[in-house]
Order: sequence, then C-alpha cells, then structure tokens
Amino acid sequence: MPTPPTVRSILIDLLRPYRTRIAVAAIALVLAASAMLGVGQGLRAVIDRGFSAGDPAWLDRALAAMFGVIALLAAATWLRFYNVSWLGERVTADLRRKVFDHLLSLPPSWFESGRTGDVISRLTSDTTQLENVIGSSVSIALRNALLLVGGLVMLFTTSTKLTLLVIADVPLVVAPIVLFGRRVRTLARESQDRVAELGNRIDETIHEIRIVQAYGHEAADRADFGARVERGFATARRRIAARSALIVAVMVLVFGAIAFILWIGGHDVLAGRLTGGELSAFVFYAAMVAGSVGALSEVWGDLQRARGATERLMELLATAPEVAPPAQPVPLPPARGEVRFDAVDFRYPSRPDTAALDAFSLDVSPGETVALVGPSGAGKTTVFQLLLRFYDPQAGRITIDGVALDATDPLAIRARIALVSQEAVIFAASVLENVRYARPDATLAEVQAACVAAYADGFVRELPQGYDTDLGERGVKLSGGQRQRIAIARAILADRPILLLDEATSALDAESERMVQAALTHLMRGRTTLVIAHRLATVQQADRIVVMEHGRIVEQGNHAALIEADGLYAHLARLQFSA
Repeated sequence: MPTPPTVRSILIDLLRPYRTRIAVAAIALVLAASAMLGVGQGLRAVIDRGFSAGDPAWLDRALAAMFGVIALLAAATWLRFYNVSWLGERVTADLRRKVFDHLLSLPPSWFESGRTGDVISRLTSDTTQLENVIGSSVSIALRNALLLVGGLVMLFTTSTKLTLLVIADVPLVVAPIVLFGRRVRTLARESQDRVAELGNRIDETIHEIRIVQAYGHEAADRADFGARVERGFATARRRIAARSALIVAVMVLVFGAIAFILWIGGHDVLAGRLTGGELSAFVFYAAMVAGSVGALSEVWGDLQRARGATERLMELLATAPEVAPPAQPVPLPPARGEVRFDAVDFRYPSRPDTAALDAFSLDVSPGETVALVGPSGAGKTTVFQLLLRFYDPQAGRITIDGVALDATDPLAIRARIALVSQEAVIFAASVLENVRYARPDATLAEVQAACVAAYADGFVRELPQGYDTDLGERGVKLSGGQRQRIAIARAILADRPILLLDEATSALDAESERMVQAALTHLMRGRTTLVIAHRLATVQQADRIVVMEHGRIVEQGNHAALIEADGLYAHLARLQFSA
C-alpha cells in the first residue's frame, strides 16, 4: 500500500518546478534584510560624524548613501513581494488541480458517505489558507527571522551589556507564542469545520429549494442556518481572541523591555560609556528585533491556522481509491459487448449485513437486450454499479468480452459502456457541450446528427441560441422529456457497444415517453443492452426478462413465458396492468 502523502512531501512536489523563482525571491529577501540592517549603521554615522562632529560634507555623503540603501531596499522588497505572491497564487492553483484530480479518482461510494459542502470547503477555503501562507506568511516569517538574527548581531557589536538584557527578555516573549499558538491551531481547525458545515447546508437548501418552498420550510431553514452561522462566529471569535492575546502579550513584553533598555542606555550616554549615535543605532536595531518578534508571533497564528487547513487537505489526498487499476492492466480485446456475472456476491460498505447480490449469475450475449425487473431493493441498480466498476464484489467474477473487470483499467471498461439514467444529468453548459460530454473532440455536425437520432434536434433549434444555448443548472430550461433526449443524444454520440438504461421513461408524460422511446429504439440497435425496468409495459419486447428478488435471479424468459409461469413477474404484471 502506498505511503500517504505528508505536508512536507506535497509542498516540495508543488514548489519543485519553480526553483528559479524561489531562488530569485530568496536573493531579494537577503538583499532587503541586509539593506534594512544597513540603515541602522547609516543612522549611527549621521548622528556621530554628521551632527555631533559638525561635518556638513560627511552628513551629505552619509545621507546620500542612506538614500541608496533605501532605494536598494525598495527594489529588493518589490522583487521579493512579486515573486513570493506569484508563488502563492501558482502553488495554490496547482494544489487545487491536484486535489480536484484526486477527487475524480475516488469512487461514487466515497462521495455517498461524505458531504459535498465539506469537499468544496477543502478545495476552496483550505487552499486559500495555504495561498496566504506561501504567498505572504512564509516570506514575512523568513524576512523577520533574518532581521531578528541580523539585528541581534548588530546589537552585540553596539553594546554587549544592553544586548544581554534584550536576550534575557526572549523567554518572556517565546512563552506566550507557545502557549497561545496551540490554542490558535485547534480553533483554526474547528473554524474550518464550521465553514464546511455552512457549505453543506447551503448546498442542500439551494439544490432542493422547490421542496423547501413547497413545504413552507423557509422560516425553519433560516433559523437553522442562523444558528450554524452563530456557532461559526463563536468559534472564530474565540480564535481571534486567542490570536489577539498572543499579539498583545508579545507587544507589551517586547516594547516594555525596549523602554527599560532605553532608560539604561540613556544613562550610559550621559556617563560617556556610549555615544548618541550608538544608542540611536541600538534603539533602531532593538525596535527592529522587537518588530520582528512581534511579526513572527502574528505569522505564527497564520501558520497554525494554515496547518489546520493543511491537515484537512492531507486527509483528502491520503484517501486511496477503493477501486484502482492493477499494476499491469490486461488490455480488452476488440469490442463485442459480451457481459457475464459469475456467482457474484456483493454487500455495500454502508450496509454490510445485507446482501445486495447473492450468488448472482447472468450471461448477456453480444447484441442482446436484457431487462432487469423486480421489487425495490432487488439488486437491479447494483448490477449497473458493479458493471461500471464503481465497486468490486466480495466474491465471484464479472467479465466484459472475456476479461475480468478487476484485471483491467476501469477507464477501459467505462469506455465500452454508455449510461442513460432515470434522472437525466444535464450540466450548466450549452446543448453542444452537454451532448459532446461523451466525446469532447466531436464536431458540431456529429453532435447535430446524434440529436437528430435522439429526436432532439427539433426543439434544440427552437432554443434562443440553438446548440449554443446554456441550459442552466441541472438543465432547468428544459422539460423532463427534453432532458432525456439530450442524455440519449449523448449516449448515441458515445457510440459504445454496451448500453445501460435505468428506466429512462418512468417519469415522463405519454407524448414525451413516445418520443424518448423512439430515441431509445434507435440507440439500442446493434448494442448489448441492459434495461432496469420499473414499468413492465416498456420491456415486453426485450429479448429476455430477468426477474430479481433479494439479490438473486428467480425467473427469466420472455414476457409470454413469464406470464404463463405465474410467478413473481406475473404478480408484478397484474399489479401494474390492473392499476
């Protein structure tokens, strides 16, 4: 089993392609820090040799040199800021792609057990936290670390006694960083979880807005969402309070120590043990060190918050797909469309005590149309799920054209199967893009031909922009029958040897059903077809009807033979046809 990715390994992989830009940013960072340290020496020279010595020429030269140092500081700061910000944006974009790519490798079962809002939060909010760290906080931390070290060195060269007093204050500053930092990290993780909860609630409510309004549930939903918002705010408030306490504690301790040192240094100047320029430089460096420590304490809170977000992303990236291609996939032979289930046992991970399929065996010949019928929970949909290799069975064997599904690449399997589900899936895109979803390289002429075959071309041309008309989220601009015909056109364009139909006409009116059924007849021609049938009237012309109950096949044959056998199929037929 592969080792799960770590934060360090992920960041190294993301940053490796941009080594040159990192090097430029690092050089600019060192130059900027060095220039800032040089300003203190310039200040010392201006006071001691310019003001105190009364040398105007020296003063002019010193101030000109300081201006040059400040110009260098400005240029280096720009170069650092631009490159580091670029890295933050670039790495975040790469990370989002990496996470999205990984999401697409996970089976539907993972999404069924998870929450969409939580996934969206990790892909957007959590990656934004990392963007802030890489594009800002890390740079600030390194810059202030350099200034801290350089400032301490310059302090020692100026006054050892005063510097030792500064160092004595360091433990007072470090203690609150450690104490409050852990608290900030914990609250940051909790805050991200609260944001994910809000995303889940928004996703559910907006997608089911018709039910919300039909049942007059708006007030209850407002109250529930308001309560969740307030819980999120309370968590954020605690995080802000902890972070604010950290910053205030550091500022009070650091600047209080500076005031104390300035008092001692002032007496040393009066006693002649220290020059005014040296004290000014010392105060400058002490303020720099104090500012660096304060900035580091603030950045520490950002880093802790980002660490909580990173942990959530690592959890997602560490999730291994339950269904994965073997190390050496067996290539599929030329397509014939033969399907075989051999003594297959399967239980869903969420329902391990109930067998969805129990010793299920079924042979489907190339070009044959087989209808799966039976009561709800009989295992019909499970047959489709396993054939598409969304799951692997616990026992038994499934083959396509003689090759076991677990011996080949799932992408190769799915490339031979076209699916038309009961609820047509329409994306928020144009008609052209929805149909071409099956074959992204298809031409407009091929898309139009598929729509003609699906009896969809007529209504598509009547849309405001024809094939370029955006259909809205989930195809809200189309009727149920029109959505189904777009889905059928997609399957026609895919032109795959095996067709799975999940009762594509069950929710349609008579006229729409007639049009969709005509489109399906065209689609099924020459293909191996498995049909899940809830309405028996739609499958009477199937080559074979397979009757399922409790995950097993209890009957099979044509319509007439099954009626004559007077078994479960005949019972279901009497219930439907007499209704």
